[in-house]
Amino acid sequence: MKKHGYPMVLCVVIHRENIHQMPEILAMAEALGADYLELANTQYYGWAHVNRDLLLPTKEQFEAAEAIAQAFKEKVAGKMKIYYVVPDFYEDRPKACMNGWATTFLTIAPDGAALPCHSARELPNFECPNVNDFSVSEIWNDSKAFNFFRGFEWMQEPCRSCDEKEKDFGGCRCQAYLLTGDASATDPVCSKSPQHGVIDELLASARNQALNGNEKPLVFRNSKNARG
Repeated sequence: MKKHGYPMVLCVVIHRENIHQMPEILAMAEALGADYLELANTQYYGWAHVNRDLLLPTKEQFEAAEAIAQAFKEKVAGKMKIYYVVPDFYEDRPKACMNGWATTFLTIAPDGAALPCHSARELPNFECPNVNDFSVSEIWNDSKAFNFFRGFEWMQEPCRSCDEKEKDFGGCRCQAYLLTGDASATDPVCSKSPQHGVIDELLASARNQALNGNEKPLVFRNSKNARG
């Protein structure tokens, strides 16, 4: 890539089994001559959600790794751009997932399903329209799926009366469902959420797993990859 003059973007997914290797990861990126490095802390959906207790770093691990990355960022300023993606669970406000539900992005899956976000099919009883049946214009403007969480009428409190709702749109709908069982709930990452205690509990669970050394094995999508 470098020989042909292409900008090199290196993305490394960070989790508890490699976060201690942050110095080596940064050194590798520098040795490869990466122009951009994204240190993407795992976001806990899909199989990451299933393996959360094993993959989620402790707060101490996260803060130590972030400090190393920020110091390296200053060292390579002007040569390499580094993006450090913070794990949601260590924030006190949720992200504006996909810049707000069906405000900016439309994903088309290999089977033709049109998705407001790439994880939308995790939501229960949620039928995504298909481009084999409807035009993109019809899907974007008229489909129930794309209008479901647009605007603010669907919101529960405290989101509906929150002065930050136009910034974060109540957070991530898929994350809200995975952690509360209710896709319309305030994302529990938010410190204003009445269910924020869920975050404290999962952080404590992951920490206990890490400190006690009795971690569960990874659960793989393909059981052939499982470690014996």
